[in-house]
Amino acid sequence: MNHLEIWNKFCLVQQVAQNGVPLFDTFDKKFVSTDTIGRSRPRQVLRRSIQMETLVLAESDILIDDWKSGRGEYDGLIYLMYTISNHDDVIPLYIGKAESIGKNGGNLSANIANLHRDKSKFARWGDGYAYHIGDLSAVAVLDHPREKVTSKYTNWASRLFEEFPRQYPKLKIPVHFWAKAWRSSEVGIWNNFGPTRLTFLEYLMIGVASSAYPESLLNREGQNRS
Repeated sequence: MNHLEIWNKFCLVQQVAQNGVPLFDTFDKKFVSTDTIGRSRPRQVLRRSIQMETLVLAESDILIDDWKSGRGEYDGLIYLMYTISNHDDVIPLYIGKAESIGKNGGNLSANIANLHRDKSKFARWGDGYAYHIGDLSAVAVLDHPREKVTSKYTNWASRLFEEFPRQYPKLKIPVHFWAKAWRSSEVGIWNNFGPTRLTFLEYLMIGVASSAYPESLLNREGQNRS
């Protein structure tokens, strides 16, 4: 199989299109809603959809239960930001992961812990700076400090929004989100490798997706730059 066939088969097996949800809360179908966060310096951030938050909470709860039990069956969360083609194909925009275990080893990662109460990190999709929603908001929404604007999320905003920064950025295309608590015993995107750990799965997915859709993928690291 070529890269596109491998990608499409993985998306079919994992039911990405069926289980995916809108990434953002929108009104008039294209304008992204915002929330106000911060007490001393309030700022507006892009609002995740309720479906997206529900999905992340459900999958992260699986990881937390696994960690508390000591079973160690799951490595963390694999996630995908994507759009859908006119032929219902899953076109990848960004691939990432949030591991269950923190940097100190053995402890539950702060990216996974307390997500029902604290959305500043939210499995890498948090409102805080250095997280996807926070950093994308710094580019796409008005009145963020200039020093928080980065080239990475300027590329994201250029792909996703018609004009920015705006109070309510307008999407160019519907943007979807899929996430799954990943079992280390599960076969990944490349069947020949058999059971695939989360870190390797992320690299393989980026490599395959960057070959199948070189113009759409926003990941900078791990691309197949042949």
